Amino acid sequence: MPAPASTEPTAAPAPLIDVLAIARQVLHEEADAVRAVADALAATPDFGQCVQAILQLRGRVVVTGIGKSAHIAGKIVATLNSTGTPALFMHAADAIHGDLGMIQPEDFVVAISKSGDTPEIKVLVPLLRRKGVPLAALVSNADSYLARQATFVLHAPVQKEACPNNLAPTTSTTAALALGDALAVCLLESRQFSAADFARLHPGGTLGKRLYLKVGDLSRQNQRPQVQEGAALKEVLLEISGKRLGATAVLDAAGQLAGIITDGDLRRMLGSFSDLENLRARDILTPHPATIDVDDFAAEALARMQHRNITQLVVTEDGAFAGFIHLHDLLREGLV
Repeated sequence: MPAPASTEPTAAPAPLIDVLAIARQVLHEEADAVRAVADALAATPDFGQCVQAILQLRGRVVVTGIGKSAHIAGKIVATLNSTGTPALFMHAADAIHGDLGMIQPEDFVVAISKSGDTPEIKVLVPLLRRKGVPLAALVSNADSYLARQATFVLHAPVQKEACPNNLAPTTSTTAALALGDALAVCLLESRQFSAADFARLHPGGTLGKRLYLKVGDLSRQNQRPQVQEGAALKEVLLEISGKRLGATAVLDAAGQLAGIITDGDLRRMLGSFSDLENLRARDILTPHPATIDVDDFAAEALARMQHRNITQLVVTEDGAFAGFIHLHDLLREGLV
């Protein structure tokens, strides 16, 4: 018996769209919005005054928002904290249910709202004013309730969302995020916040290791293959194979670095010399090998290896031979 025909309606096929054209249009619209924000900075001194007020702050920057603006606020808080400006996130809805207690008299509040007229913001602003803390309004509408009540207005003008319905926060959140990044970088530059300062706040992960891990931290874990200039070929072979770094340093009579012999040098030697029994380290070494100091960053060691297409560097300390760092050391630490 044939199966009964299905009475379920079939879904209409999705309309064909040019996704690349749409994507490019969204990116162009958001890029145009960020340029408009940059142009708007010249219309008011508020941005510069806001930066100066935060630099003089003894408390923290508390960033707040509702909806998608709350997500942007959280990211700005993370950027401020990682670049030397202590910051906290406070959700605007939670603020009126107890979280307002996190704000102290010496703090500074940045409120993010596209319209500047959302109900939660209208409830929150009078409470902030009672606390007497400075308030910066990061808004698209510079004539909004929030902007009129704020000490500083950080204007992020947006004419239209990238959403075709002009509803989903897209262009406006990009503009707010970009202006928040500009604020964080201005504070960073004003404080002369260095890469070393950044490293102290980012000790974890590959980023942190690139900023704080030194060559000596890795090379001191390795053996230190070395032979004298007069060492016989057998001794050189045993030193390279025994220390498992693919090379050995060659030292002169004064203990100074005379050169390096790698396992590649040994392979090339077989085609160049017929009298292997009387061969000495000085005969096959490569003088002036690539070196790096124990106090240099491990990331710099990686850059030098990649530039020279080699797998190990001689490590020096105060100009004297101090060991080797190998590409495998950097691989193990996740720097490659």
